[in-house]
Amino acid sequence: MPNIITKNIPNSITSCNLFCGCIASYMAFMSDFQMAMLFIVLGAVFDFFDGMSARLLDVSSPIGKELDSLADNITFGLAPSAIVFSLFKEVYIPDFISGISDYLPYTAFLISVFSALRLAKFNLDERQTTSFIGMPTPANALFWSSLAIFVHEHQYVAQLFNALCLLLLVVVMSLLLVSELPMFSLKFKNLKWQNNKIRYIFLVVSIILLVLFGISGLAAVIVWYIVLSALTNRKS
Repeated sequence: MPNIITKNIPNSITSCNLFCGCIASYMAFMSDFQMAMLFIVLGAVFDFFDGMSARLLDVSSPIGKELDSLADNITFGLAPSAIVFSLFKEVYIPDFISGISDYLPYTAFLISVFSALRLAKFNLDERQTTSFIGMPTPANALFWSSLAIFVHEHQYVAQLFNALCLLLLVVVMSLLLVSELPMFSLKFKNLKWQNNKIRYIFLVVSIILLVLFGISGLAAVIVWYIVLSALTNRKS
């Protein structure tokens, strides 16, 4: 029978995820997008190991499941919202929407709202055991952090990628979180090409994108993930 220390190991790891999410949110509000992304990635690592440790130790509990969702909504919901909130202040505001420019950054928190809805659906949806229905919240968070780094480092992009484009992207990505689009998982049951060809194709193209664009290429990788999932679903 697990002792009290063993029983709390998974929840402690989940709490580390939550802690990282809080720091990532602060860094995002300070427009330090690289540090925000670092803590989002660290949070994702803790998010991976909390579930693994719970299974290995056989100490899963209802409170652990609830805590995991709460932590995820901070790290993968609030943190990307904070990133987009700060990003709105860097991009160009077209004249025809200048009258609402002060309110536009607050639309970033739609990401938090839809991330919470996504996590609640995931907890209740028994279809998502081997794949996903809708955009996973960690992927969404990585998309925004990577995009923000790219825009922040290339000021000419901030002029081309205006506030209206950013607003539309917020709406699209938020809807993808709760969409019924089937999206493949990267979990390999074996290494056979026939069983994993979609995953192998995804990884090869993703590596090329990361080599070409560096860390900011993660946004392109997430777009590639969405497109490939949509194409795969269309064929099936």
